[in-house]
Amino acid sequence: MNLRSPAFMILFAVSLIAAAGNMGLQSVLPTIGREFGLRDTLVSAAFAISALMWTLTSPYWARLSDSLGRKRVIMIGLGGFVLSMSGFGLAASSGLEGWLAIIVAFALMAVARTIYGVFGSAAPIASQAYVADRTTPGQRTQAMSLLASAQGLGTVVGPTLAPVFILPFVGLAGPMYAFALCGAVMLLIVWLKLPSGDVVRTPSPSGRRTDAAKGLWKDPRVRDYLLYGLLVTGAQAINISVLGFHIIDELAVEGIASGETAAFISIAMLAGAAATLMVQWGLIPLLKLQAADLMRWGAGLALVGNLMSIASPGYYGVVVGYAVVSMGVGFARPGFTAGSSLSVGPHEQGAVAGLMMSLAGLSFLGPPVIGVALYELAEPAPFIANALLLAVATALCFASARLRVGPPDLPDRDETPSPETPPASQPGPEGNR
Repeated sequence: MNLRSPAFMILFAVSLIAAAGNMGLQSVLPTIGREFGLRDTLVSAAFAISALMWTLTSPYWARLSDSLGRKRVIMIGLGGFVLSMSGFGLAASSGLEGWLAIIVAFALMAVARTIYGVFGSAAPIASQAYVADRTTPGQRTQAMSLLASAQGLGTVVGPTLAPVFILPFVGLAGPMYAFALCGAVMLLIVWLKLPSGDVVRTPSPSGRRTDAAKGLWKDPRVRDYLLYGLLVTGAQAINISVLGFHIIDELAVEGIASGETAAFISIAMLAGAAATLMVQWGLIPLLKLQAADLMRWGAGLALVGNLMSIASPGYYGVVVGYAVVSMGVGFARPGFTAGSSLSVGPHEQGAVAGLMMSLAGLSFLGPPVIGVALYELAEPAPFIANALLLAVATALCFASARLRVGPPDLPDRDETPSPETPPASQPGPEGNR
């Protein structure tokens, strides 16, 4: 696959919009929670079910993308995104305007977020597998890094645009309506423009379709990548969940009310996203780092960022510390994603993509609630916990032979024909993937 092709640009845009909507919501959620008068831990805990559903459904979407086709699963994921964001906006408006009781409105927000948990992993799983199907081993690290950078760009766009859509007639729910509309437009573009031609895939060793993801959890080829990814993404989830509440409290010392803090939270998220993009668009291509190097730099920088958050309280200290953490994750995510993809065969790409998405769900299942609970006990507590997690991740990069050496040096051959090439194997149920 040409990384400048229309197909790759469409997949890039899909990832960008999903990340923008999610981070735009994250930028206003703490303010909505404080306006509702809810405890911080309740806001975090209510949305843990979304992460649980993401984790449980990711393997299903991975299998379905193998049988039903990558394009169709991407469309299903985008449809769920549109439904979730619009439903969340309506529920938030109902509570903020007093049309519904706060507890009812918040429950409906949690339901809308659960819909995102069910469908949210479908599009990124199918997009990653679509790229893996159409790239050679030598191309894949760069392709995965560039696809991951779409999420980084989305984390810039989301928090940057969210305050713009906080308008008098829609209030804090405005960003959700805007991103739902963007998702609907992207769904139409995928339907009309994304090629859906099949590619050749090596059949599974058993000769039948199996749940490969279950075996891959314990497979030594990817096990250490998964453990590393869980440690890093868990720490990142704590940073993200605590960020908004931390900024609201720091600004309260300066006399700024919680209802006026959305723009400050967006600025902090923008700084983190800009740091991620600097890494993924600038440093990784410039330095030509491979998976093992990306993981070492990633865990180490994220560790430093959390230590900075402990040592430098105050709004600007929070922003700088979060930016350094984001730099680290910018290195780490394409490292363990590409490393795990390169460690398995062509017929296992859908399964390994599902596992990578399961990590995202697992990281937002327990860590955000634990992180916010620690924050309520003591301001430095979540950052101390993160420092411990990231120290283990850094040590794992050197203790694990597989992570220390990196994935096998596979020959740079074209494993798959272009999507337009007729497949040698039987097509899926509807003749395309």
